[in-house]
Amino acid sequence: MARRWEADPSASLQKRLGKSAKELESSDGKDECPDIWQLSNGDVAVIGRDLTEDYRGRLPEGVVLGPGERLVVIPGLMLSTAKADIPDA
Repeated sequence: MARRWEADPSASLQKRLGKSAKELESSDGKDECPDIWQLSNGDVAVIGRDLTEDYRGRLPEGVVLGPGERLVVIPGLMLSTAKADIPDA
């Protein structure tokens, strides 16, 4: 059975949403760089810490991690600064 939505691995990183981790002083820019990017197809890529296993057993009812999905965490400030770059629905 096909999924309703599938990530397109051929889409390229097009535009950073918000500020870089270095600008927000949440990274030294070398080995930890949480980030949010709009892809060329309009989807969004999030780079963060993989905490899938830490959260797997305590997800709220109705929240499911499907095959191939990971739960990643980014600094809250990073998402707040991206708000201006995210269009309204």
